[in-house]
Amino acid sequence: MRTLKRSTSTAVIIAALAGTAALATAAPASAASYRCTTSDYTVDDPSYSGPDSDNWDLTVKLCAKRSGGYIYTTATVYWDGPYSSKQNNSGTLNKARFHLQTKKSVSGPDKVAKYANYTGLENALEHSSNGGNGSYETGTLKYPVGSGGYLADGYIELDWSGDGKSYQAPILFDASPVI
Repeated sequence: MRTLKRSTSTAVIIAALAGTAALATAAPASAASYRCTTSDYTVDDPSYSGPDSDNWDLTVKLCAKRSGGYIYTTATVYWDGPYSSKQNNSGTLNKARFHLQTKKSVSGPDKVAKYANYTGLENALEHSSNGGNGSYETGTLKYPVGSGGYLADGYIELDWSGDGKSYQAPILFDASPVI
């Protein structure tokens, strides 16, 4: 009986070592990467009518990734705004925000699963470089997913100072690929 126990123990140890060796040689799982779409839009400051250009060239990169049963969505806004002799264009805007959405892809209009407004965009736009350039990154939305596809979508809303209006019509951008 003793021999059987030793043989069984030896077999268990050999199997465990073989399993450890197999784990050691297995390639590590790669982290999911974001899939993104970038699109552009040029907007004019309606409250400015001077001789210099007042256009803001906006570029938005909307990204989504699926990892560990969740979808993660984020956006980055880049811009080339009017030249400024100072790094402070405070007062250009009353308000500005990026509205980030996590959407479930369905037939017809995609269903908004989660959203957030990022109002830090106003401060970033008003404190561009002397050349009028800058960028702003939203936070990341995390949403539990089931089957089906999901994507990142979003838009910018601007409330220009001095035009007597509130937020203008949303500036729409291309959504990320469906993942």
